[in-house]
Amino acid sequence: METTLAVLSNQTIRRICVISQRTESEAMGIIKALMINELKAKLATTAHFIYKKKNGEIREAWGTINSNLMQAKINGNGISRDDVNCVGYWDLERGEFRSLRFENLIRVF
Repeated sequence: METTLAVLSNQTIRRICVISQRTESEAMGIIKALMINELKAKLATTAHFIYKKKNGEIREAWGTINSNLMQAKINGNGISRDDVNCVGYWDLERGEFRSLRFENLIRVF
């Protein structure tokens, strides 16, 4: 039997805890937290993903957190959305900042 070792950052562990509490499922917390890690890595350039909006609507989005791609729209004020248990991103289609709750991420392409 082969053993796989995973090293998780403190931020990933925090996400697991938040998502597990919100979904009442530790397994879902782990799955979604790893998806969030993948999304955050892809958002460094551009990312294509699907999530459920607050109102229950399913949304397909293309976004980024690359400041070069949104330089004209940012001023450096405010707090990171990740600090309030969600992922903030620049919506490339709508030209606005958006955010999604960790547990609402459905798929990352």
